Amino acid sequence: MSELVTRTVVEEAAPTGVEPPARDLHPNRTRAVIALARFEARELLMQIPVLVFLLLYVAYTGWGMFNGREGMDDYPALQDVDRSTQGAPLLLALVLFVSINRAVLRSRRHGTDQHFDVLVMEPWRRSLAHALSAVPFAVLTALVVGFEFIWAALKPGAVGHGSVAELLVGPLSILLAGVLGVLVARSIPFAFVVPPFIIGMYVITTLVSASTQGTHWVRWLAPVVTEEGAHPLPSDLLGRPAAWHVLYLVGLIVLLLCLALLINGGRTPRIKAITVLALAAMAQGIAGQAPGDSAALIAARAKASATPEKVQTCVTHERSTYCAYPEWTGQTADWAEVVQRVQSLAGGPAAAERLTVRQRVNASYGLESDSALDPAKAPGAVTVTTRWGGNRIPEFAVGVASVLVTGDETSSGEVCDARAVIIMWLALGSESHPLTVLRHLRIDDSIDGGGVALAPTNPVSMNAAQTEVIKKLLRKPRYSVIPKVKAHWAELTSPTATTAQVAELLGVRAPTGPGALNVKTCEE
Repeated sequence: MSELVTRTVVEEAAPTGVEPPARDLHPNRTRAVIALARFEARELLMQIPVLVFLLLYVAYTGWGMFNGREGMDDYPALQDVDRSTQGAPLLLALVLFVSINRAVLRSRRHGTDQHFDVLVMEPWRRSLAHALSAVPFAVLTALVVGFEFIWAALKPGAVGHGSVAELLVGPLSILLAGVLGVLVARSIPFAFVVPPFIIGMYVITTLVSASTQGTHWVRWLAPVVTEEGAHPLPSDLLGRPAAWHVLYLVGLIVLLLCLALLINGGRTPRIKAITVLALAAMAQGIAGQAPGDSAALIAARAKASATPEKVQTCVTHERSTYCAYPEWTGQTADWAEVVQRVQSLAGGPAAAERLTVRQRVNASYGLESDSALDPAKAPGAVTVTTRWGGNRIPEFAVGVASVLVTGDETSSGEVCDARAVIIMWLALGSESHPLTVLRHLRIDDSIDGGGVALAPTNPVSMNAAQTEVIKKLLRKPRYSVIPKVKAHWAELTSPTATTAQVAELLGVRAPTGPGALNVKTCEE
C-alpha cells in the first residue's frame, strides 16, 4: 500500500541586507500615534491631581460666571473679559507639565525601555503621542474659555469687543505645558529634575523681570500677559499685540516639540523643515510683539483722557446731556435713570439743573495704572467711569448729588461741613436698602463713626455726628423728608450750616458732640 505525500514547497527570497526596518513598513503609523495619544490622555485623566485641578478650573470658572463681582459682571467690558480667561488655565497647565513628564518616563521607571525596540513605532513617534495627549485638555480649556466669553457677551449690559487671539492664549498654554513636559523628559530623563526645573524657571523669570524693570518685549516673552488694574479702556486704546503673541506661542510650541522629536531620533527631513518654519514663526512673533506703544497709540490715549469730548458721542435724556465713548453709548439710559432719581429729591435750582454727564478714563499710563481721575472744573459736569454696576452705581449717585449741592466737582472736594448730610441723603434716599448701600460706599465698610464715601472723583467725608443724622434720615420714609428738603434747600446747602441745624430742619433729633456744632469737620 502506497502513501501519497503531498509536500508544499515555500520559496523565500534570500535577504539582501538593504530591507527597511519592519517599523517603517507599518501601514498605520499615524493611526498608531493617535491611538497611543488617546490612551495617554485617558491615563492622564485617571490621575488624581489632573482630575482635581481640571474640576477646580471648571468649578472656579463657573462660580465666577454665576456669582459675579459686586454686580459689575452684569456690565462686562468684553475687551477685559477675553484677557481674564488667561490666568485660570495656568494651574492646570502646571499639573499637566508634571504629569506628562512622568508619563514619558514611565517606561524608564519600570525598566521596560528595551522592550520598545521590538515595536513598530519609533521612539520619537511615542514622544509625539505623549505631546498630543495634551490636546484633549487644550480643547476642553478652549470650550470653557469660549463658554465664559459667550456668557459675558450675551449679557444685556455687555460692551466692547473681544479678541479671538486673546481667547486662544489659555488653550495654547496647555499645549505648551504638555510639549515642555515631553522635552524635559527626553532631555533630562530623571523624575527628580521636575521640581528644580519649576523653581529654577520661577527664579529666572523673577530675576529677568526685576533686572529689565518690566520692559515691554521681555514681559511679552511670557506665555500669559494679562495687564490688569486700570478701568476698562476703549478697544482701540488697548495696544496689545495679541495676534503676534499667538504666532509666537504657536511657533514656540512647535519648535519645542520638534526639539523633543529630534533628541529622540526623529531626524527626518520633514521634522527638520518644520523646525525651521517654527523657528521662523516664533522669531516673527517676537519681532511683532516686541515694540512698545506706538506714538499714534500714545497720542490717542492722551486725547481720549484729556479731551474726551473729541472722541465721544453725546445724547440727551430729559434735560441733561450724556457723553460716552462709542462702545458705552448703550449705558447712557442707565446713567440717566440714576440722575433723574437723585435730582427728583433735590430742591431749589438743583431740581431743574441741566447736567452734563461725561464718561472719563485715564488711559495715559496704560492698562495697569488705576490712577484717580481729577475732578471736572466745569459747572454742572458729572464724571462717570467705564465701570458700571454694583457699587459703581451708588458711587455715581454720590457724584451727581455732590454736583447738585456744590455746583461742580472741584467744589465738592472741599465739602467738610454739614452739606455732606444732604449729599448722602440725595444719593441714597431712593434706595430700597439705603443703610446697606451706605456701608458698601464707605471705605471702612461701616455705618458708625466718621468715614469717607467713595465717588467717581472726590469722595465725601462725614464725621460721627453727620453719620448719625444720615442714618436717621435714611430710616425715615422718604416722602416725609422730601418736602422738608425742597422747602429748606438754601439753608441745607449753605456752607455755614451746622449738623445740628440740618438735623433740626429735616425733623430728626440733633446729635450731640463736637461734630454737631462745628462747621468745618474734615479733620475729625
